[in-house]
Amino acid sequence: MTDYTRQTGLFTQLDALAAAVGATVDVGDGGPEARNAAVESVTSDSRQARPGDLFAATPGEKVHGAAFAVSAIEAGANAVLTDAQGRDILRRDLGGRSVPVLVVDDPRAAVGKAAALILGEPAADLDSYAVTGTNGKTTTAYMVESILGALGRKPGLIGTVEIRLAGMSVPAHLTTPMPDELQSYLAFHRRGGGTDVVMETSSHALVQGRSDPVRFTVAGFTNLTQDHLDFHGTMERYYQAKASLFTPERARNAVVSVDGEYGRRLLAECAPRLEGEVAALAVDSGLPDLPDGVVGWKALALEGSSFVLESTDGRRLATSTSLPGDFNVANAALAAVMVMTAGYSPDELARALPAGINPSVPGRMEVLNARPRVIVDFAHNTEALVNAMKALRPSTEGRLVVLTGSAGDRDKGKRPAMGAAVARYGDFVYITDDDPHDEDPAVIRAAVIEGTRGFDTPVVEIADRSQAIDAAIAEASERDTILLAGRGHETIQEVAGVPIELDDRVEARRALRKRARVHDGEEKA
Repeated sequence: MTDYTRQTGLFTQLDALAAAVGATVDVGDGGPEARNAAVESVTSDSRQARPGDLFAATPGEKVHGAAFAVSAIEAGANAVLTDAQGRDILRRDLGGRSVPVLVVDDPRAAVGKAAALILGEPAADLDSYAVTGTNGKTTTAYMVESILGALGRKPGLIGTVEIRLAGMSVPAHLTTPMPDELQSYLAFHRRGGGTDVVMETSSHALVQGRSDPVRFTVAGFTNLTQDHLDFHGTMERYYQAKASLFTPERARNAVVSVDGEYGRRLLAECAPRLEGEVAALAVDSGLPDLPDGVVGWKALALEGSSFVLESTDGRRLATSTSLPGDFNVANAALAAVMVMTAGYSPDELARALPAGINPSVPGRMEVLNARPRVIVDFAHNTEALVNAMKALRPSTEGRLVVLTGSAGDRDKGKRPAMGAAVARYGDFVYITDDDPHDEDPAVIRAAVIEGTRGFDTPVVEIADRSQAIDAAIAEASERDTILLAGRGHETIQEVAGVPIELDDRVEARRALRKRARVHDGEEKA
């Protein structure tokens, strides 16, 4: 396993950097020679600053990044990139000292450009795939990476679960890294012989320009349902954030799932403006009227999770996925069409994928035990919960037991709908805590439980998630399916600002061992 280190590039003079990002160079009292200062890397984290760095001080929700600039300079940073407000904060905090400052109207937009320039435009040497949407991003990204690997490529993966590049794997802290980190990761992957990179692009990241200035080879859209309205405010703004990926500045080619109204709208809007191939993919519906030049793909279901993809220009691919549920057929279909839109033929994919598209995706319909069947999934909104329960119902011999909660400081409007969904499609429900953050967890649970009223489904409230998992597994019969929903791969639960180690998979395995001991004791008695 290769260790990751933040990458450095060629020393770049500030004047050249300023011209590239549209900044002015303010040297204060440093004199003309200060303009000759040069930098070899970019960081937005003052704790990681070192000699040769350009420190990016961007405005935050609560505090301006310039408040940390002095710490970065004391650690060796050669210069600072910020806006006029940040420059004034820095000059105040520096006292009489002078440090060159690149001043730009929108420092967020400039960080990625600066890092890419210094590191030699690493994205230009990689084929890049972006996946966005409310649900399915992670699984689809893993599927694209899996297909590319089977084709003999050396793909990397950047997403919610992990960052896996050039033989290195580290846990992810953000779905899409900060722009300076992203460019360093891309440079590291290129240096290690990588050929492709597959990325999840969140709506938050798109608004904040974290992936800029990467222009993706192919951008893929999964779906759009209610989520993240705490950040976006309205569904329209949420949609516009997603749609901003499908612009000439951010994508060459696109594949849009058109089973939902937002997908059909996105197709109509992006088709005229993208210069490359635009493809529409229908899995659960028919293809709409296609704009001129758009290629239509239809997924035809066969037995189980086998399916055939047929296009309006005569291409055909028969494949399958071992991941359960129609939604995973949709994810696999999107992944396959994205790779074919990048230029690979159906025959190449068919030869590379004799057993289908079967990546192992941590915390996504992850099976931990057979009898009772215990499954951990990241489903944390209404549609994802419904999809997971519908996928598990046909193969559930006994009861479908669902354990879920809802995160604090997030979209509060979805909580009752989540409660109604688990009460409608589950046979027994446990409501527990997810990540309360700074909210009162009892208030969150009450909102979810309110949605369960009016259904006959038994509902049990257990605040402590570990205890709830223990109870769900202890009380289940061997014929039951237990869906532990909401957290998936996550290993930290945040309660009132305090991080607590909590992994549903670890807790479930502990509960299963306890259950086995109890059952062994009963048999011996």
